[in-house]
Amino acid sequence: MNTLTKKYEALSQKIDIEFKNINLIDQAFIHRSSLNESKKSQQSNERLEFLGDSILSFLVSSYLYEKYPDLSEGELTNLRSSVVKTKTLADLAKNLDLGTLLYLSRGEEEGGGRNNPSLLADTFEALLGTIFLDQGISPVKKILETHLFRLLPKIIEERTYKDAKSEFQELVQEETRVSPNYKVVKEEGPDHAKEFTVGVYVETTLWGKGKGKSKQEAEMSAAHSALEKWTKK
Repeated sequence: MNTLTKKYEALSQKIDIEFKNINLIDQAFIHRSSLNESKKSQQSNERLEFLGDSILSFLVSSYLYEKYPDLSEGELTNLRSSVVKTKTLADLAKNLDLGTLLYLSRGEEEGGGRNNPSLLADTFEALLGTIFLDQGISPVKKILETHLFRLLPKIIEERTYKDAKSEFQELVQEETRVSPNYKVVKEEGPDHAKEFTVGVYVETTLWGKGKGKSKQEAEMSAAHSALEKWTKK
């Protein structure tokens, strides 16, 4: 057993997949920060993350469409957002110990990169991309059925997929007669892998912040945070 095969042996057992191209799997864990400190000619996992993100969206959408025929398009969209949000994917990555497998720069390591939710979520998507290339679509679907789709009954029961922005706006307008205002407070990453931080304000007061790969996702995250704070005031 070579070094790389041994490195990914535990992961292989957890997801019940025997990897074919171990070098491809290895690329899923190469964070761009490590490239400047590496003596090898390597690519980061960003292209694989792009592929994995698309496959994830397709498989989740397909599953929801078949599983919940009575939900509207808007409800399906919100439910999908709840399932594939950064926190959910990061939690799955932690359960699979993906952070321990990452190649990081010294600075990223010292900054807590192995436990960074956004970084972990990206790594989970990159892993899906590599497994698709290595094994095809069926094993990726199997991973999602085992580790992700099982979360759906609780999300449905608790209605956490409900549009947080609409709910927060209703509460704020009922009490103050003004609408919440969303502002992008930070943009990070290259153009093809941006991460947005959005703040939601009621007049001049900040009520919540959220992060996401799109402004819409970040706004929804901010609204969830603001809802929790608003209902406890």
